[in-house]
Amino acid sequence: MTPTPPSPSAKRASGNPAVNAQITLTAKQQREQQKREKLAEYQRQIAKRRRSKIAWWAVGGTATVAIAALIAASYFLTPKPVTYARGDGDGTAISGVETFENTANHVEGDVDYPQSPAAGGDHNARWLNCGVYTEPVPEENAVHSLEHGAVWVAYDADAVGEADLETLKSKLPSSYIILSPYEGLDAPVVMSAWNAQVKLDGADDERVEDFLTSYWRAATVPEPNAACAGALDAPGKQS
Repeated sequence: MTPTPPSPSAKRASGNPAVNAQITLTAKQQREQQKREKLAEYQRQIAKRRRSKIAWWAVGGTATVAIAALIAASYFLTPKPVTYARGDGDGTAISGVETFENTANHVEGDVDYPQSPAAGGDHNARWLNCGVYTEPVPEENAVHSLEHGAVWVAYDADAVGEADLETLKSKLPSSYIILSPYEGLDAPVVMSAWNAQVKLDGADDERVEDFLTSYWRAATVPEPNAACAGALDAPGKQS
């Protein structure tokens, strides 16, 4: 008797149930399963990128907050520039202020001034550029700056140390100021404006602000709107 050949399904049969289940899937079912697997993989990739973005946003946000904090700290901790309104030229109420009457001619050569430092008088045709100087400045040029409304702050370098000098600088505006050492002063600090002067006990003397309030860029000077830059830089100029 001739044996019956095995059916196609029998040929595909396996002893592994999982393999048999896979074999029995139709082509359509296989395609559907592949689509589901691709979709699941796509969703995993999307979730991974989303987690990565969240992490970067967190890092970036932390860095932004840190930078903002540094900027804020810099703003609040940096000393603000000192400003004054233009003075009225009358500081007679300030203790120790002396006032004078000086001429205002342009001259050549040295001038013998009645005040020391000078507080007005005949002067060189070039004014001294306002700023901080580490060396004595030419008086004839400094007086011309006083004519433009500047205040000259002269100090005795032997009596005013570095810390006191920084204290003095912190009280001064950034323009129309001459700060320089001066030899032979009879006070630690002497402030001069056009036809006015006061001798101070030191850098922390409260009359520093009082004098500036009255005389800085006063409208009563001979040339109240003239510049204090663009002319002569004397030796030792820092700013």
